[in-house]
Amino acid sequence: MSATEVGTLITELRSGRLSVEQVAGRFRHRDWPATRRQPPASYGEMADQQDVDVDVPGSVDEVTAAYDRGELSSEEYRLLCEAIAEAIDARSEG
Repeated sequence: MSATEVGTLITELRSGRLSVEQVAGRFRHRDWPATRRQPPASYGEMADQQDVDVDVPGSVDEVTAAYDRGELSSEEYRLLCEAIAEAIDARSEG
C-alpha cells in the first residue's frame, strides 16, 4: 500500500517532526476527496453498494482510521477534523 499525503503527515505528527498545528495548516489547504457513495442509478449499482464501505485513501476516512488505531489523541483528531471541515467549506464557497 502506498503512503498518501495524509498518512505521511500523520506519521510526521506522531514522530514529533511536525506539530498538530502544522498538520492542521496543511489539511486546511488541500483538496479532500468525497467519501460518500453516489446514489445508485440502477438496481445493479444498488446491489454493488451493499458491500462494506472501504476507506478512501487520502480522505477524512484515513484520519478517522488513524484515530481508531490510537495514533491520534482526541484533541488532535478534533483539531484535524476542524481543519478538514474548513478546507471543505472553503472549496464549496469558492
